[in-house]
Amino acid sequence: MTESRGRWDRFAILASIAASTLAALACQIFIGGPEPPGPPIAISTEAAAGLAQVWQEALLDSAGSGQVVLVLDEAQLTSYLAVRLAQSENPILREPQVRLREGVMQIYGKSVQGPFEAGVLVELEPRLDPQGALGFAITSADFGPLPVPAALTEGLSSMLTEGFAGTLGSLATGIRITTLVISDGELAIIGEIR
Repeated sequence: MTESRGRWDRFAILASIAASTLAALACQIFIGGPEPPGPPIAISTEAAAGLAQVWQEALLDSAGSGQVVLVLDEAQLTSYLAVRLAQSENPILREPQVRLREGVMQIYGKSVQGPFEAGVLVELEPRLDPQGALGFAITSADFGPLPVPAALTEGLSSMLTEGFAGTLGSLATGIRITTLVISDGELAIIGEIR
């Protein structure tokens, strides 16, 4: 009876190890990467949807002077980016957080490549062309131990550029951006009606 009991114990231990291993393989394995640059920013679908309203209000306020002034904060941009990424079946970044500091937009999130998940920190610098159109250039990307996927860097740049210059932004609304400042958690855009 004790021999039978010993076999049963070994079987139970092996089954437990096998179940734990299979459970670990079925999940994403977090392998590190950069730390978030600050506390989490709450994501709000209302804040994301409100960006179009903010543009419209800035246009209405400029009716007399022709000068448009728009100030966006980290919560609005984080929410906008989160909602846009959630529309994708395979988002290039999960749980995004946007920080605005000293002329640079930092985007933190998580990237998944196969069974691995890693923290990601991308820094973008805004660029204005001579016509006053806004674009973003990635100045650094830290993916911890994962290689930087080109789709992520290209996707973030184009998504932000489209948001500020495309259907929502300056080109669609007829604004020529003259000044852009990022500082202390805010992005200020000054422009003029074309």
